[in-house]
Amino acid sequence: MNSDDNLARLDQLFAELINHQWKKVRALADTINPRLTDDDLAQPHDFPELVARSDWSYEDGVLAGYRSAHMAVRASLLK
Repeated sequence: MNSDDNLARLDQLFAELINHQWKKVRALADTINPRLTDDDLAQPHDFPELVARSDWSYEDGVLAGYRSAHMAVRASLLK
């Protein structure tokens, strides 16, 4: 397996992790305030009802971590 194949497999894995976590974040946000849009969730500090919920902050933090790890791995492998 060459490095392009490995990168493609890692991209797929991260895409699956990120997609799964996004669905968790979106679903939890819908229970808190179903009127929030995806753009609203990108700016959660504008919505006190989100900031007040540690469970939402945790799940959103996991999503941010997956996204950061994905970019870090890509940057490392593409040197």
